[in-house]
Amino acid sequence: MEPAHKYTTIAALSTGDFRDRGSKFLAYSYPISSVADVKERLNVLKKEHPKAVHHCYAYRIGTDGTQYRANDDGEPSGSAGKPILGQIDSLGLTNVLVVVVRYFGGSLLGVPGLINAYKTATAQSLETVAKTEKWIEDIFEINFDYPVMGEVLYLLKQSEATIYMQDLQLFCIIRAGIPHHHSAAYVQKLGEIRGVGVTSGPTI
Repeated sequence: MEPAHKYTTIAALSTGDFRDRGSKFLAYSYPISSVADVKERLNVLKKEHPKAVHHCYAYRIGTDGTQYRANDDGEPSGSAGKPILGQIDSLGLTNVLVVVVRYFGGSLLGVPGLINAYKTATAQSLETVAKTEKWIEDIFEINFDYPVMGEVLYLLKQSEATIYMQDLQLFCIIRAGIPHHHSAAYVQKLGEIRGVGVTSGPTI
């Protein structure tokens, strides 16, 4: 079986809105690339919805299947985070965070009712949003002197790299993701340019 070279994620923020016996479940789906993104999005939502009783969420990051979390935020165990993660996984998505904000409506829904509510709100937010395929990338930090910048940028463009950070001064640093299926060849080419140093980071 040929190894996967791409992964599927969502292209933009999307929302869902499910209501049951007065309770509101507002779902927010985000494309993300790190756990730091998760914390940032959660903090923003908690400020936007300070009166909500729960901010339940789940995420999956990366392509090896090991970086994920499902958080019930005070709801009965397994009634919120797992159904949210289940919807992300059922669509084969990664680098996705879904947060469901709950406003309590006065009636207890029971565990089956909660599972249905969190699952449905999440499904609403993910069904309509545009999906996008991206290359599985190896992350590199490239250090070089300013005079060879043109050669470095040419190779990165040729490799279809994603530039995540660049500091182009007298001494330059670029953090880039090069598609995994040909990263070794381009790292070798970069290393052949005089004064270029390449160090590797995680795969995403």
